[in-house]
Amino acid sequence: MQDVRTPLGRVRGLGSAKEGVQHWWVQRLTALALVPLSLWFIYSMIRLTGAEHSIVVAWFGHTLNAVLMIVLIATTFHHAQLGLQVVIEDYVHHEGRKLASIITIKFLAVLLAAAAIFGVLRIALGVNS
Repeated sequence: MQDVRTPLGRVRGLGSAKEGVQHWWVQRLTALALVPLSLWFIYSMIRLTGAEHSIVVAWFGHTLNAVLMIVLIATTFHHAQLGLQVVIEDYVHHEGRKLASIITIKFLAVLLAAAAIFGVLRIALGVNS
């Protein structure tokens, strides 16, 4: 049997997925968090320019610096994957490719963030191997 309803009639009553607003807010909050974190990082890197290896390692050894670096890494990768997801949803029209791309982006964001955080922790905790 053929559906004779209009497109509006077919979707009326289904409601929204209610994910768009949350996604939008999280992206804005991560962007807001990245402003002071990025300024702190740039300032720190300028101060450490030309510093010896031991001074940079000692800088990472300070708890506040290590924590802020980890937060910067996590926030950056989360913000990036949110932004890439929007681009994929807007420009990839094949549902299979869209889903595969989003899953790949999320997986890579977690993997790369974990690797970077692991590196910060190794330096901060003085683990050598």
